[in-house]
Amino acid sequence: MYKVKGAVKPPDRSRGDAELREIAFQRIVALMSMETVIVDALGEKGIREMVAAFYRRVPNDDLIGPMYPSDDWEGSEERLADFLLFRFGVSDEYTHKRGHPRLRMRHMPFSIGEAERDRWLQLMGEAMTEVGLEGEAHETLKAFFAQVADFMRNRAD
Repeated sequence: MYKVKGAVKPPDRSRGDAELREIAFQRIVALMSMETVIVDALGEKGIREMVAAFYRRVPNDDLIGPMYPSDDWEGSEERLADFLLFRFGVSDEYTHKRGHPRLRMRHMPFSIGEAERDRWLQLMGEAMTEVGLEGEAHETLKAFFAQVADFMRNRAD
């Protein structure tokens, strides 16, 4: 490994290798559980319906609507659906078409602060409700979207 200051934090060797492997395993299990909960509740069809419900709201939204290309609504919808299907282990179509997600890089051209994040989450929450997502799957997906939307922020408010 090359030593570049600040580039890579070495593993905490105060813990034993077995303990580190167990922590990594538990993280993988948690991620797989999240994926299973969401895919079991929605499946590919439900994920696509949820994304379509979201995109029915976006064009008329005064805050985030202008961020989307007005001549490519279908493409935007397809990219989000493909990304979610990739993220939840249903399909690798997204990576075949677009490569690594690089979400922050792809969203850098847009000024995204707290208001934009919150509006995106509001519209996606409405879409989740429209497709009847509830219970553990709703809460799990809501938490996932909140984390990702916050990560997309590139402007201090």
